[in-house]
Amino acid sequence: MPKIPDPLTPYGNRPMVTPIVNAVNYEYLSFEVLRQITEGEIDGYTYHRDDNPTVRQVEHKIAALEQAEDCIVCTSGMAACTMMYLSYLSAGDHLIIFHDTYGANFKVSLILERFGVEITWLDANDSGKVNEYLRPNTKMIFLETPSNPLCKIIDIASMRQAADAAGALLVVDNTFATPYHQNPLQLGADLVVHSATKALGGHNDLMAGAIAGSKEHYNKLWFTRQAIGTTLDAYSAFLLDRGLKTFELRSEAMTHNAQKIAEFLESQPAVSHLMYPGLASHPGHSIAAKQMHRGFGGMLAFDVGEAEEDARRFIAALHTIRHAVSLGATESLICIPYLTTMLYLPPERRTTFGVNTNTVRLSMGVEPFDQILADLKQAFECITRGSLKNA
Repeated sequence: MPKIPDPLTPYGNRPMVTPIVNAVNYEYLSFEVLRQITEGEIDGYTYHRDDNPTVRQVEHKIAALEQAEDCIVCTSGMAACTMMYLSYLSAGDHLIIFHDTYGANFKVSLILERFGVEITWLDANDSGKVNEYLRPNTKMIFLETPSNPLCKIIDIASMRQAADAAGALLVVDNTFATPYHQNPLQLGADLVVHSATKALGGHNDLMAGAIAGSKEHYNKLWFTRQAIGTTLDAYSAFLLDRGLKTFELRSEAMTHNAQKIAEFLESQPAVSHLMYPGLASHPGHSIAAKQMHRGFGGMLAFDVGEAEEDARRFIAALHTIRHAVSLGATESLICIPYLTTMLYLPPERRTTFGVNTNTVRLSMGVEPFDQILADLKQAFECITRGSLKNA
């Protein structure tokens, strides 16, 4: 039988970067090779919707970061969530999900309800009462910790106990924490979901999603991805692979900046309802300290002044920190969730779990700390000189 060339080592020596394999399909060297590939006896590729060598490389790297047996990568974070719902939920099943998660999950929930899935939405602050909402048909508990956008903390180990009581799957969105600070699988989660667009990629130049877990879960999720066609393109996988090379360095810089900035914000008269799990004042600090490591991540949330106009004027006065959605990038980014990331929710639902019209979400970048601090100071001075609305 002829030797099958490795598409990532075509000349017998490995390139320094993962090659971008743009092939849609692959030539079979023999019918026996085709049989071995399709029956899973050997690694091989047939069609891009099934698998791709560049994508597979980055899947292995994310799996290692999350201490998982395997990982499946797809076209976006919401594609990852949708694949996970489609793979494990059926008509008549019950899903428990927390309001404190990315707003687009609300849109997906409307589709799931149309297909007969029953959904209970809870405030992360009520996570200790989750057992009261379990039903005989509860099949999944989905949570995010720290949560988006208010950085609330949920005890993953206690959610594991609740999931076991119901015989349900426990899924944790680890986008805010990242595997640098938290490994949910080691704390009892069955699956870990990521918007790899964020800190894993880290440069605002790609969109991808990832789900890490056991090999058995990988096989189930692969079936869904292959069926609906959400395989990531090779170039985006290459960019994600490149971003992972500096992931630890970026994460360390971000958490350093976030901790120092949070401590600074505590002393600002214009700031209220400051939420950063690295502060002793955070109600979930002790739990975060138990389940997170090497810091508490690069995300903060806080209220500016008394009204939306105060938050608007504060953001408009910033220079180094960019007014943009997304997070986990090399640049520091700030937005008003009520006006951006939560537009997926009806207005009356955006404020039911603690988000206010003057709440801002700050994603720390890797700029020098002194530069970020100076920018925040001058922005606070600007809005103070202009007098806060209703102050």
